[in-house]
This record gives sequence, structure tokens and C-alpha cells, in this order.
Amino acid sequence: MAGPADRQFVTLGLGAEVFAVSVSHVREILDYQPPFAIPEGPDYLMGLTDVRGRGTPTLDLRLKLGLPCVEPTGATRILVLDVPVDDRVLSLGLVADRVIEVVAFSESQIEGAPDIGVPWRSDYIQGVVRRETGSGGSGFVVIFDLGRLLTSQDAAALSQAA
Repeated sequence: MAGPADRQFVTLGLGAEVFAVSVSHVREILDYQPPFAIPEGPDYLMGLTDVRGRGTPTLDLRLKLGLPCVEPTGATRILVLDVPVDDRVLSLGLVADRVIEVVAFSESQIEGAPDIGVPWRSDYIQGVVRRETGSGGSGFVVIFDLGRLLTSQDAAALSQAA
């Protein structure tokens, strides 16, 4: 049961890695559909997804993190997020291999972002939480800092796309 100081997160998977975004930024989770392609965008900008009649820029989270691209499966989802960037809120879709669950983490569980030892840029990371894995081992859930995941150049490109 979540306590008063707990924060809610949606966990998502990219391969064997588990990431999390704050529930407060998640508007909805959609089944994967190929976005409408936009010419001359960054390679990780897949295109626009129709979200309730509005074209929402959609990013391939794997490519944004420098991970290899994979073909979508039946578990692939698009997380529609409202991300605060500079002085506005940007709506965008993030494509993840799978959405796992909504979980609560207490502030005491969240450790600072590591400086080294992860295969993606650590400045995207708000913190990490240790977790038990199904095989009795342990791993980490990496919490994204969504504002940093999108650079000002990204925000400009996505604003133009929309």
C-alpha cells in the first residue's frame, strides 16, 4: 500500500532494462500503431500519432537512449506524456517495448543517478531504485528526468512537428 510520501511511477521495459516515469506526466497508454512519418526529423522522431484527433510527436525511446532499434511486438506501447520543458508543457509519445505496472516508491528508496556504469547518458536519470528480479537476483529501475531527456533542440523539433 502506498504511503503519503510515496510517489507513483509507470514502469516500462526496453529489452531487459526497466525504466520509470512519474504517473503525473502520463496522460494515457496506447497500443502501438505506426506513427505518420515526418521528413527531416531527428532519427529518433518516428512521426506523429493521432491521439484523440491531435497529432502527437512520437519518439523511439530506444533510439533516443542509443539502444538498438527493434521491431514492434504485441506488447509494444506508446506512452502519451505531458512533459514540462522550459516555460511550456509538451505532449509527446514515447514508444516502449512494454509497459509493466504502476508502482509506488518512497523517497528513501530512490538513489541518486549514477555517474558511470550505465549504457545510456546519465544526465537523463533522476534516480534509480533497487528491485528484486523474478530469479531471486536484484536489478534497478531507472527513473527518467523527462525534462532532461528532451533537450531544447528536441523540444524545438517536436514543437515544429506538431
